[in-house]
Amino acid sequence: MKIGIVCYPTFGGSGVVATELGMALSKRGHEVHFITYKQPVRLALLGKNIHFHEVHVPKYPLFHYQPYELALSSKLVDMVKLHEIEILHVHYAIPHAYAGYMAKKMLQEEGITLPMVTTLHGTDITLVGNHPFYKPAVTFSINKSDIVTSVSESLKADTLRLFDITTDIQVVPNFIETKETATTYTDCQRSMMAGEDERIVTHVSNFRKVKRITDVIKIFYKIQQKLPAKLMMVGEGPEKEKAEYLCEELGIQNKVMFLGNSTEIDRILCFSDLFLLPSETESFGLAALEAMVNRTPVVSSNTGGIPEVNKQGVSGFLSDVGNVDEMAENALKILTDIETLNTFKEGARKEAEKFDIKHIVPLYEAIYEQAFKLA
Repeated sequence: MKIGIVCYPTFGGSGVVATELGMALSKRGHEVHFITYKQPVRLALLGKNIHFHEVHVPKYPLFHYQPYELALSSKLVDMVKLHEIEILHVHYAIPHAYAGYMAKKMLQEEGITLPMVTTLHGTDITLVGNHPFYKPAVTFSINKSDIVTSVSESLKADTLRLFDITTDIQVVPNFIETKETATTYTDCQRSMMAGEDERIVTHVSNFRKVKRITDVIKIFYKIQQKLPAKLMMVGEGPEKEKAEYLCEELGIQNKVMFLGNSTEIDRILCFSDLFLLPSETESFGLAALEAMVNRTPVVSSNTGGIPEVNKQGVSGFLSDVGNVDEMAENALKILTDIETLNTFKEGARKEAEKFDIKHIVPLYEAIYEQAFKLA
């Protein structure tokens, strides 16, 4: 198949999933075309079966905000005709499903049928998409997609609750590549981050308010009061400065490392003993899954799609949103005893293997075949 993929090319979960899916499809012999405003951060290799087409948005003084949706729709039409793309898979409802539908209608005028699959990832539904300004367009775009998927049962339920949806939504979970994930490190590498007697706690996110970054700091503060530990904060975002100030207030700035955005998440996680994810909500919890595949247990909030990934008492523990005290207690249950820690590490890895990409890619291939019949 010749597949066009539209996504945000950033460090966010939807972009990562779309990129990994495209690369996996290319390895199975499909021709994959990424169409977005810059090369996705995880897209390391272009070649015979994988291509990138940049969407340029011409600047014009009449527009206060440049019309990306218009530029994307036009680029999709051009690329479909030039490369004979057979199916379009858009990730994130805004603005990709809307632009995809417009491209689909323009192509119909020229006698070209383009099936469109829309994958919902989370904030495109629960935050941005539910805004009154966007809700009618999002509802329209979802209902006009040939097939709609969501990354968790929780997100499907939220979509049906928040929007007037007249089409079916299929749940296809996010995934991880377990075979190629590095899970070992040398003592020398680990010693660069922490002492021999210190536990390494990690958090990875885009540092938005929904991630409850200050809760991460508060949980770690309680952990380090009971045992020697270091905290690795990976990512960038609007809550970073607030977290840095809190570290100074609590006097733990020398125990917390802010590492910024990184393309070496697996290496950082394989050093880690525990992952913290106290989010207000998560449509799936991809960061937790990436931790688990690296044998890093997870202490998280019990919200959204996280319980579909992090299994209570097996790969980690779940608590109510904002219950910092219980999360710290659960962290100490895992970290204090090395035998318990190793049991949770193995439990995390086994749970993660259920989401191996080899189980998920065939589901999308079947969906593409279904979309051809429906278009």
